[in-house]
Amino acid sequence: MAEIKYEIIRKAIQKEIESGKYQVGDKLPTESNLMETFGVSRYTVRRAISELQNAHYVYRIQGGGMYVDDWQDSQQPPKANNKMIGLVTTHLVDYIFPNIISGIDRIVSAHGYSLIVSNTHNQRENERRSLERLLDTQIAGLIVEPTQSALANTNMDLYQKIAQSHLPMVFINAHYPQLQAPYLEIKDKKAEYEMTKYLIKQGHKRILGIFQVDDLQGTRRMEGFINAYMEYPDISYLSETVMYQSGQDMNRIFQRVTQIMERPDHPTAIVCYNDALAIQVMDVVRSAGLKIPEDVSIVGFDDYVLGRYFSPRLTTIEHPKEKMGLDAGRMIMSLIDGEEVKPIEYDAKLIFNDSVRKLN
Repeated sequence: MAEIKYEIIRKAIQKEIESGKYQVGDKLPTESNLMETFGVSRYTVRRAISELQNAHYVYRIQGGGMYVDDWQDSQQPPKANNKMIGLVTTHLVDYIFPNIISGIDRIVSAHGYSLIVSNTHNQRENERRSLERLLDTQIAGLIVEPTQSALANTNMDLYQKIAQSHLPMVFINAHYPQLQAPYLEIKDKKAEYEMTKYLIKQGHKRILGIFQVDDLQGTRRMEGFINAYMEYPDISYLSETVMYQSGQDMNRIFQRVTQIMERPDHPTAIVCYNDALAIQVMDVVRSAGLKIPEDVSIVGFDDYVLGRYFSPRLTTIEHPKEKMGLDAGRMIMSLIDGEEVKPIEYDAKLIFNDSVRKLN
């Protein structure tokens, strides 16, 4: 496999620094010079320089260029003494995330630490910037909710560096097995399996599942939906799924759901990826002239507080939001103290409200 361009540049500059061609404090060639020398774009040069900055070979002066850092004294990362914990989440001020963040903050604050929170909006480039920015602050520990965790990770190089630096790191809601870092997750597959089986036992044969499939929570929930139907081979062919990814135009997804629900043989129940989606699907179903739960039963996931105030109240699956936050805070503090920790997987409780009808 051909070597990545930015890696070629990084290695070339690092070799020249280590060989003594450039001494500590020497000014390096400009971005334009490097673009011309290597025949690459400015983005590629900046990616290479960013890698060198993270490794303490290079530092920048705003408007003054790039210089050789005191790299020999920086090979061992300094012990963090600023008592800051980094937290990277896919969302920040809405849905279940304030509860999780509050729980984490309560624990780390009690230990004299501050929380620095960064929001990726579930976009990989934002995740990269968040990780780089937090690492530059020499944080004492890192808590991460992975971005688009079901897709190939374009930021794995950064995660590998974090793991190699032995910075305490914890994952929430999903994790990357190759990193062998502790994590806190719900048993998503098992919970969705139980919810789907509940609907089938209520007499529903035609069930539509709508799942976000660029994160592991969504793919596991969809797998639970499928596994429940596998136990009922006589009706499994009646199941349907609609898949989507974050950032997609949801109007197209809802148009597809409308097409399905306007059929004479439309599904009698809908399993939604989460409560936020279920609330939107309720509007779609009503727009198709159907009543909930008389014509269509709808269930969600996460026990979102707003779901309790809709009519009918949403049948859902509990997400241990506050407990996950508290446990994540305790876990990162234990790692900072040099203690061993084990992953936590939560059983999720089904919450039966008014959005499901039992069929004859």
